Parts: sequence; structure tokens; C-alpha cells
Amino acid sequence: MGLEFTTSKLADAVNWARKFSLFQYPFVTACCGMEFMSTAGPKYDIARFGAEFPRFSPLQADLLMVIGTINMKQAPILKRVYDQMCEPKWVVAFGVCASSGGFYDNYAVLQGIDRIIPVDVYIPGCPPRPEQVLDGLMLLQDKISRQVHKVGDRSPAPQIVGPGGRDLLAEMNKR
Repeated sequence: MGLEFTTSKLADAVNWARKFSLFQYPFVTACCGMEFMSTAGPKYDIARFGAEFPRFSPLQADLLMVIGTINMKQAPILKRVYDQMCEPKWVVAFGVCASSGGFYDNYAVLQGIDRIIPVDVYIPGCPPRPEQVLDGLMLLQDKISRQVHKVGDRSPAPQIVGPGGRDLLAEMNKR
């Protein structure tokens, strides 16, 4: 009985540490990159969420921020970057182009990165506002704090950030 209590408290401590020390790898391909940079500035200060230092090697990152349009030539590169990251790892689709292809509905653009890699949080918008990015980051932190980490474990389900940090996917499933 006491062992279960200790194990659960240890898991809570590990999850708390993980959610406040996100090492991000920004995979920036399009115009959303400009809006993403504003979240690191003093007005929005992404550092207060523990996600300020970008890593420029996927081997050192645990959060993949896919920002912008992914075309078919970039898709294998994105998959390789994802595969190089160590577990546990999380993915955020930043902007409508990364989430669903955006208004580029043609043969050359990947219609959502979730077709090649699992996505934890979707942040729609063209481009999404910095407040929405912070809401998405808080949703990811909440998800991390509830997660049991095993190699290959991708539960719970992805979330879509709406205005005010609402989980739009959960609201759609309730209907």
C-alpha cells in the first residue's frame, strides 16, 4: 500500500518537472514563424512556462513545434526529426497550415502533420495569436501532468485550442 503511494507521488513529481522544462525544437517553415517569435518577447514571455530555450538538435528536444506549411518534400524530413527525438516527446501543430493544410488544398502540401506524426495539441489560426499559443502550451502542460509515460504511449487524445483556451475537440465530441 505504501509503495503505491510513493510511486504515484514520484510520478507526479516527474510530470511536474517535465511540464515546466520543455525543450522545444521549432520546425518553422512559413509565415507563422513571425507570430511564434512574438511569444518569446517580454510581452508574452513564454519563459514563464519553462519553454524558452529552443534546441537546434532534435536529440536535445522533447517538444516539436511544427510551425507553418509542410509540403510533401518536407514531410520525410519532419518524420525523421520526430523519430530522432527521445521519449517522452510531444508535438504541437502551430497554425492552420500545420493542422490541416490551410488554404493550400493541393497535391504538393501535406493536409495536416497528423498524417505522418502524432500531434498532442493543435493551435489553429492564420496565424494564431500569442495568447492562443500560450493557451495551447498550458493545455500541453496539463496533458503532461496527467500522462503516464511509456515508450510509444500517445494517450490521452489530442486537443484543439479555441478562444479562451477551450478544448474544441472535446466540445465537438460532446455534441
